[in-house]
Amino acid sequence: MALLASFDQLLHEAEIAHGHLCAGQILGVRMAMLGLERLGIADPRSADRKRLVTYIEIDRCATDAIGVVTGCRLGKRALKFRDWGKMAATFVDIGNAEHAGGKAIRIAARESSKARARELYPEIDNKNLQQMKAYRELPDSELFTEQWVRVPIAARELPGYKSGRIVCALCGEGINYDREIARDGLILCAGCADPAARYYQIVE
Repeated sequence: MALLASFDQLLHEAEIAHGHLCAGQILGVRMAMLGLERLGIADPRSADRKRLVTYIEIDRCATDAIGVVTGCRLGKRALKFRDWGKMAATFVDIGNAEHAGGKAIRIAARESSKARARELYPEIDNKNLQQMKAYRELPDSELFTEQWVRVPIAARELPGYKSGRIVCALCGEGINYDREIARDGLILCAGCADPAARYYQIVE
């Protein structure tokens, strides 16, 4: 399967998007390329762009690289973030009619890859440079674990989903994508339904 661009080209694009090149960028590019290869998606940023949803489990450098390679974006509702602090991502082919709920593979970086980098290049003192060199060269099997998984995705989570816009009875702000909550006879946004769970605090 031919990918949209070569590894070096994708890495260059990821570097531009992220602002610098690091070991995490290399891992992210390779992780995404492997996921696409396993799913048989050749052109995720154009012809196959509506087939793919990607779940990422960390908000670090690799995440930007994965977004570049896959074309999945938060604003397109094709990139889903789960704050698990793991260097892992799950790639879901929602256009695969042979698999209910889509065909999906979860790929995680092996902890042992850092030790392998030290073994391969002990003469390089800088850990990032050491890992960058090793992560370019190590085979996929030494960098990643792979699991075929099932990812149930509700209709309201899919790209392109449309819903009516509801107004919160307390704050008056609009609510999209069926995120409203019925409480005590009122239709509320998540922040008004449970003020203690807000990520922000109102300054009076």
